[in-house]
Amino acid sequence: MSDKIRLGISTCLLGEPVRYDGQHKLDRYLRDTLGMYVEFVPVCPEVEAGFGVPRPAMRLEGLPESPRLVTVNDGVDHTERMLEWCRRRVRELAGEGLCGFIFKSKSPSSGMERVKVYHPSGMPSHTGVGLFARAFMDHFPLLPVEEEGRLHDPELRENFVERIFVMRRWRDLQENRRTLGGLVAFHTAHKLLLMSHSVESYRALGRLVARGSERPLDELFAEYEAGFLKALKLIATRPKHTNVLQHVMGYFKKQLSADEKAELLEWIEAYHGGTATLAIPMTLLNHYVRKYGEEYLAGQVYLHPHPVELQLRNHA
Repeated sequence: MSDKIRLGISTCLLGEPVRYDGQHKLDRYLRDTLGMYVEFVPVCPEVEAGFGVPRPAMRLEGLPESPRLVTVNDGVDHTERMLEWCRRRVRELAGEGLCGFIFKSKSPSSGMERVKVYHPSGMPSHTGVGLFARAFMDHFPLLPVEEEGRLHDPELRENFVERIFVMRRWRDLQENRRTLGGLVAFHTAHKLLLMSHSVESYRALGRLVARGSERPLDELFAEYEAGFLKALKLIATRPKHTNVLQHVMGYFKKQLSADEKAELLEWIEAYHGGTATLAIPMTLLNHYVRKYGEEYLAGQVYLHPHPVELQLRNHA
């Protein structure tokens, strides 16, 4: 993948002073670290809808499933204006080739979940979704989405970054090799990655691909995409990773010495027990893949799902 991944993002997270009070919410990890590998497509609903900077503070009121966007001080309702902009903007973004979106948490326009919605009594419930975030997720139900706050969690961060890289590979497949053979190759390369998220999905998608010649290609690709991306939303936990690590270790049962096997198993168990990071057994396995020329494993995305410089597998 020579070109950068295109990723939508709330503009304020890049350090642009577009918030209602003229401030920003710069996230340096997103801009400076992840930004080395992605091309951001910034979106600020309020500014793009013409509300300006600075502007009166707004909030959601009414029913969580269909809230109104109103100004805090005088209660002016801007819902229809924002919804009309949202409908137009998501249609425009459909042509941007986005592989995901990072929203600003708690925002009445861009919050992905747990946004305050005020009842007539004046008491808020944390059950809302920002108007633009809802429109985006409804229009692009399969795209990876996250909030910057949730990305502070190492597991959620790795899951999201892994999914945007997968989405880019899927897009490349769709554009350059949209054939049954291409799908078989894609599935083969992602088998262990799938297993680390859901063994059930791994098996179901394997059956789907095996019988791919019995289905129209468009239908096959659509069903595979939905099942594949749904599976990757499930967090790859320590027990799931441990299962895959032990599975990979089985490929070297004839090559490794007794001491090498003992060392590798020791690090796998240390990872499972929470005293070692995933990066340690993964480094050993990658070493053995190269040393013994295991071609099947060398082609497995699981062993290198994202740039090592991001250090996403270094958390305990």
